[in-house]
Amino acid sequence: MNVVFAVKQYISKMIEDSGPGMKVLLMDKETTGIVSMVYTQSEILQKEVYLFERIDSQNREIMKHLKAICFLRPTKENVDYLIQELRRPKYSIYFIYFSNVISKSDVKSLAEADEQEVVAEVQEFYGDYIAVNPHLFSLNILGCCQGRNWDPVQLSRTTQGLTALLLSLKKCPMIRYQLSSEAAKRLAECVKQVITKEYELFEFRRTEVPPLLLILDRCDDAITPLLNQWTYQAMVHELLGINNNRIDLSRVPGISKDLREVVLSAENDEFYANNMYLNFAEIGSNIKNLMEDFQKKKPKEQQKLESIADMKAFVENYPQFKKMSGTVSKHVTVVGELSRLVSERNLLEVSEVEQELACQNDHSSALQNVKRLLQNPRVTEFDAARLVMLYALHYERHSSNSLPGLMMDLRNKGVSEKYRKLVSAVIEYGGKRVRGSDLFSPKDAVAITKQFLKGLKGVENVYTQHQPFLHETLDHLIKGKLKENLYPYLGPSTLRDRPQDIVVFIIGGATYEEALTVYNLNRTTPGVRIVLGGTTVHNTKSFLEEVLASGLHSRSKESSQVTSRSASRR
Repeated sequence: MNVVFAVKQYISKMIEDSGPGMKVLLMDKETTGIVSMVYTQSEILQKEVYLFERIDSQNREIMKHLKAICFLRPTKENVDYLIQELRRPKYSIYFIYFSNVISKSDVKSLAEADEQEVVAEVQEFYGDYIAVNPHLFSLNILGCCQGRNWDPVQLSRTTQGLTALLLSLKKCPMIRYQLSSEAAKRLAECVKQVITKEYELFEFRRTEVPPLLLILDRCDDAITPLLNQWTYQAMVHELLGINNNRIDLSRVPGISKDLREVVLSAENDEFYANNMYLNFAEIGSNIKNLMEDFQKKKPKEQQKLESIADMKAFVENYPQFKKMSGTVSKHVTVVGELSRLVSERNLLEVSEVEQELACQNDHSSALQNVKRLLQNPRVTEFDAARLVMLYALHYERHSSNSLPGLMMDLRNKGVSEKYRKLVSAVIEYGGKRVRGSDLFSPKDAVAITKQFLKGLKGVENVYTQHQPFLHETLDHLIKGKLKENLYPYLGPSTLRDRPQDIVVFIIGGATYEEALTVYNLNRTTPGVRIVLGGTTVHNTKSFLEEVLASGLHSRSKESSQVTSRSASRR
């Protein structure tokens, strides 16, 4: 169950099937992203693919010495582009691969357009999703619902992405969904319809225990995407943003030209692969070790590397080091920028209070700490609003709820109306009335200590206490304890044995913290393989955009006294 491998295999097969000779890879906007996640340009070049083109590009040259490999989503737009292409072919021969099921009528239209008989084959290769990590996939959809219901276009795209994922992994699953979510039930039904309609495609060799697809809704845990992160991949996404493995560093003070955009991919960056799930403190020391190993080769110019600034200076002063270790200069830059932001935004202190709000139940202490941080000029309006959102979600129905006072504090701090409105929108999106589960089950101190600090060492513990709600859900599922009255099966059959192959999909987006949970469960649970997917992979910024896009606004009187209703954006 490795989604990166699944997509990579499809691309390799396309290129191999076209035989020897020079080739062009013709893609659309989405398949360009799908391919770039699993292959670098230089890797594909080695397979005689010398040109990469977009099907919608108007000014492509005629190159009859090239074979064309077309990898496209089966949209009406792409079929129209292909029809135009085949009427006036620019290449000698065409191998056409659609990333999902293509209708017979579309194939007929293409056949009719192929008057010059340049099409060698038309096939379906189900790489219709973004493979982020081996156990994590995304559809790059932001704003999938309108209110509590699906945007019909996004429902169709999500159904296609999810069924393609199942086909690429060769799984025909039983389906369970979150009962409290109408959107989860609707998606489950749509996926089931496709499996029924395309039953021949889903006729895989039966396993003793059938695979399971579990469909969840982000509304059930709005806490996880609001927290600052301290493991490498999650932290980079939270503070810098990862877009199809690319990180924009152009805003970093004094950045060199070649580092304005960097790629972080575990497939071809060994340091990243080894460190993506480690915490920030360990990464700093691992980079230091890497650089000290290099320095040992230069005994004359020994210099101590005490700080991130020392490391940056070291990299800048050694052009040959830069050459040998493009990877290291990239990671020193990224870690240096993370370090600068942590310090500038006072994130250690902010994160400690976030963790308290997410994991503990001491209302007066939490309130006091939030109020204290709201007075701190180093705390940005974004982080201030985030703290109030976490407070509002946790203590929504607490007898001493002080949300109106905190909303006044936000206003006095000069926090923009956009962020103040988002507090009530987040409660409307993921508050107690919406949740199908108890996100903040009371835990005594001993249970908290056991659960969160087991096996952890050092001061980072306080920043990594939180476990996403997904951890509990999957733990119960694996043990056969996930309640059917909360997560029913679609259809009459149920799973008698403990599940082995599990695909979890979160409507409204997954997070890298949840991906880490899945990675750890895969490592520590023999015989169980889990893949996590979401309509997108969120950081706090994109999650708040998701909330805004849903158009939900507060109906609670308490919040509306302090903040006006947030208008629907679309």
